[in-house]
Amino acid sequence: MEVRPFSGADLDDAAGLLADRQAAHRRAQPLLSGRYEDVGAARAQLEAVLATAGASGTVAYRDGSLIGYLLGAAKPSAVWGPNVWVEAAGLAVSEAEVARDLYAAAAQRWVAEGATAHYALVPAYDSALVDAWSRLAFGQQHLHAIRATAPPDRPIDDDHVIRPARRSDIPQLAALDRVLPAHQGESPVFSPAEAPTLDEAVAEWEADFDDPAYATFVAELDGNVVGSSVGTTIEKSSAHTGLARPDNAGFLGFAAVVPPARGNGLGRRLGEAVIAWAAEQGHASVVTDWRVTNLLSSRTWPKLGFTPTFVRMHRVVGY
Repeated sequence: MEVRPFSGADLDDAAGLLADRQAAHRRAQPLLSGRYEDVGAARAQLEAVLATAGASGTVAYRDGSLIGYLLGAAKPSAVWGPNVWVEAAGLAVSEAEVARDLYAAAAQRWVAEGATAHYALVPAYDSALVDAWSRLAFGQQHLHAIRATAPPDRPIDDDHVIRPARRSDIPQLAALDRVLPAHQGESPVFSPAEAPTLDEAVAEWEADFDDPAYATFVAELDGNVVGSSVGTTIEKSSAHTGLARPDNAGFLGFAAVVPPARGNGLGRRLGEAVIAWAAEQGHASVVTDWRVTNLLSSRTWPKLGFTPTFVRMHRVVGY
């Protein structure tokens, strides 16, 4: 096996390997987009990665045939640390173990350049590939997941009120915008993301409340708004792009319930409201994502029928 830096001359071979990977992924997750099974569309994704500032990676050949490639680039955000991201199109291999050799060669440059926080979106169906990344000291950080817009897997009860949000709910909606980042800042997530101030959240809701691209629902308990969820189209999600973006999909972009009201099934009901809205809009599927260390999300959304599409793997070098 020969491992060397990725170059433009490798694009055609890499595109064929990526198209094959997408076809295999769709056999496990048929709701994903079929467009990237076309070599031309797959090549365009790779060209976009290569055009990203600072992009670099590696290829592996055996007997003159490409058996794997790896491409990464930085995201300019302090939230992610001095980073390199391998996005959905950034990796394809003919055998899982090759990923370890590709990373070993690519990471030498990344770390030398000061990028010590590494992220990789790995197709969730490929357990051998996920395992290979785990044996590179990567752990699961985040999941992308999908479900069809069929009726929810569990019956909807009528014990609680779930309704579309009204403008008069803005103070409660703004307060709920702070609930999720506060929850994720605690153990075991420890996310560094900052919550907006209440004034900032109110101002954003005042400006955007009537935007028809979003559907907002609230949960009431004893007459008080204690939870909310937001649905929109997948095109509004910056995290679900390229191969991670299904065609004609809705997006469950936000859901939160205040701590005293948890345990009443409100999160499930709020999720069901977005799924029902997506079905009414004619979407074929609904996509969402969550931190795997968020115990509430990682238990609620699979119960609603969401199954993983991509696993975000993560490691920090040097510890």
